[in-house]
Amino acid sequence: MDHAAVLALYDRDMREGARPESSDARVERIGGVVRHVGGEGGWNGVLWSGLDAAGADAAIAEQVGYFTGLGREFEWKHHGHDRPADLGRRLTEAGFEAEPEETLMIGETSEQLVDAAPPEGVRILPVTDRAGVDLMVRANEKAFGHDGSWLGDLVRARLAADPDTIVALVALAGDEPVSSARMELVPGTSFAGLWGGGTVPAWRGRGIYRALIAHRARIAAERGYRYLQVDASDQSRPILERLGFAALTTTTPFLYAP
Repeated sequence: MDHAAVLALYDRDMREGARPESSDARVERIGGVVRHVGGEGGWNGVLWSGLDAAGADAAIAEQVGYFTGLGREFEWKHHGHDRPADLGRRLTEAGFEAEPEETLMIGETSEQLVDAAPPEGVRILPVTDRAGVDLMVRANEKAFGHDGSWLGDLVRARLAADPDTIVALVALAGDEPVSSARMELVPGTSFAGLWGGGTVPAWRGRGIYRALIAHRARIAAERGYRYLQVDASDQSRPILERLGFAALTTTTPFLYAP
């Protein structure tokens, strides 16, 4: 993999050329900033910026003023290769709070097309209705230890409005949900995003996470996507590296609340 070329393609397709997440959202380019203005309950924030030291503070202030005027919290998604080099410091000084840093990792879809079945007694099912979403949320809550209602809202909305842009999965041991994950697809790009992979503690280390990646890779390949993209935590990065994913840059959400 040519890391520099893939990162440039990612910036072009997924950040500069981003598409609205729903029919009532919009993407706007204001000078050196690309922002996403969500619809009802949607995501609001800055997806990409190409700034210089002289104009960065003014651009940050402009976005703060815009979203504050809407009465909305928003996120500035900062990547490690963004410029100026001290953009993170400038965001903090402007009143943003940094969330934990993650690593942008990219894998070739073709390299993940392996026979990685879940362990005996576990089956992976597509989530297509409210009952499936409820199972997915239960698995997510047990895996991460926090309320998963936001996930239920997100998946139900996407299944209703844009079912071809999301693949939601739940792994069941008998009738008990033990893991879940989703994949978000952006038509016209080369990237399929892997999100939310989490397994309940008692079932970790048995290959379910790997099986969910392989399952999604097969679907992505069938639909013509070359790359799999993950914003990886410190816990998942070593696993993904062993599976052949490459770390391209870091990504940090900077949050601003009016």
